[in-house]
Amino acid sequence: MDDTTRIKLLWVDDEIEHLKPHIFFLKEKGFQIETATNGKDAIGLIEKQNYNLIFLDENMPGLSGLETLTRIKELKPNLPVIMVTKSEEESIMDQAIGSKIADYLIKPVNPNQIWSSIKKTLARESLISKKATTDYQSAFSKIGMRLNDRLNHEEWREVYKNLVFWELELQSTDSHMNEVLLMQKNEANNQFTRFVKDNYTDWLQNEDDAPLMSHTILKKRITPLLKEKKPVVFIVIDNFRYDQWEIIQKEINPYYTVKSDELYFSILPTATQFCRNSIFAGLMPSNIAKIRPDLWVDDDEEGSKNQYEEELLNDYFKRTRQDTKVFYEKINNIESGKKLLDNYKKLKDYQLSVVVVNFVDMLSHARTEMKMFRELISDESSYRSLTLSWFRHSPLFDLLKKLSQEDVTVVITTDHGTIRVQNPLKVVGDKNVNTNLRFKQGKNLAYDEKDVFEVKKPEQVFLPKPNVSTTYIFATGTDFFAYPNNYNYYVSYYKDTFQHGGISMEEMMIPFAVLEPVK
Repeated sequence: MDDTTRIKLLWVDDEIEHLKPHIFFLKEKGFQIETATNGKDAIGLIEKQNYNLIFLDENMPGLSGLETLTRIKELKPNLPVIMVTKSEEESIMDQAIGSKIADYLIKPVNPNQIWSSIKKTLARESLISKKATTDYQSAFSKIGMRLNDRLNHEEWREVYKNLVFWELELQSTDSHMNEVLLMQKNEANNQFTRFVKDNYTDWLQNEDDAPLMSHTILKKRITPLLKEKKPVVFIVIDNFRYDQWEIIQKEINPYYTVKSDELYFSILPTATQFCRNSIFAGLMPSNIAKIRPDLWVDDDEEGSKNQYEEELLNDYFKRTRQDTKVFYEKINNIESGKKLLDNYKKLKDYQLSVVVVNFVDMLSHARTEMKMFRELISDESSYRSLTLSWFRHSPLFDLLKKLSQEDVTVVITTDHGTIRVQNPLKVVGDKNVNTNLRFKQGKNLAYDEKDVFEVKKPEQVFLPKPNVSTTYIFATGTDFFAYPNNYNYYVSYYKDTFQHGGISMEEMMIPFAVLEPVK
């Protein structure tokens, strides 16, 4: 709002002669201003020219103010309109607000009202951006000081939530603070890597000191909910990050009360084969392979690595002697989602209904493999935006809206998150080494030890050990593994893509929310 000379206004009113003092006032302020005395002429001007803001009289002969507003929104949906009216009738205001006006004024108006409304409408984003930037500047040092402390897993959750909060606050601004925040997130991930290296093995050896993890979700969260004798619908969205949960939560809020909202820790590797099988089995991967070898698929075996999720789930309740009636469904496409939606009432017939939703995972893979999606998802903000757009039009959202009318408890979570990779690390392995860019498993791996989290004894972290000399290595932060052969092509193809399997806050600290329908 510092330079008003570039701002062009159109004022539409059949009594425009009576508004000359206001128009003179706006010209004195430096605005370019044009006028129209009816809706038809206004539409003609808007079709030919670009305006920053429209003042529109509600009560005009011929094309009414509300009819003109509808035409304006059809032509230019994002053009802000301030409605000016003599009437205070609630129905008129409801129609105007429903048509997405920016503001409304009641006649007679005065110059201060006009100036305030313009500033509120046109400077809103700028003011919000400035405040967010100033507030983050204040928070920056506090977060930095916390990163220097020896944090426990609860404190790390709070740090990550704080960073995501500022990421969402700053995402619509052009502030240089976005770059500062990115640097702070990278530093936080460096510290988080050290924290995981120092504590991960101990967590698996001593569950009492561990955070909530993949293999303890059924025991520590789902089983207590089942004891409340209300049907539980357990929704697992594959590859779903905390920041994505934060943006879709706003869509869910009109339908549900969030009973609890926490972050839990995914096991390593942060990849579907390990994490989701671990969730549904209530076991770490090596224990699944030991107790139910028929339900575990190794990397070198043919077939889907998650084809036995329903069997693992039923086996868990049988093994723990819980007489629980379980329903399981996986949504891989629109058709399977609509099929479940048509029969959603049957979910109430089961004590536990598990719904696995694969879209977000497919989205991140499409970002890697398809040029169109690379252009659509150019950064973190656009990745969130596309996730939100999918959710708004998805069978999942329709299912949640229908379930909000039922007496059920809904749980939303994921198996792991994802991170946008930037830094290639060279690794050499034989033809049997897995293809994941964030972790490698093999017996003849060559790599720089200081760059990775190295696990030479997989049994200590409860991972399968196909060979006596099997080693696991995990990329950290924004690193990813690249082979020396055709290195430059490989790096340019995968740099800036969303990957998972390694150690980062984004991959490991993931949402777990319990929802109750709004009464």
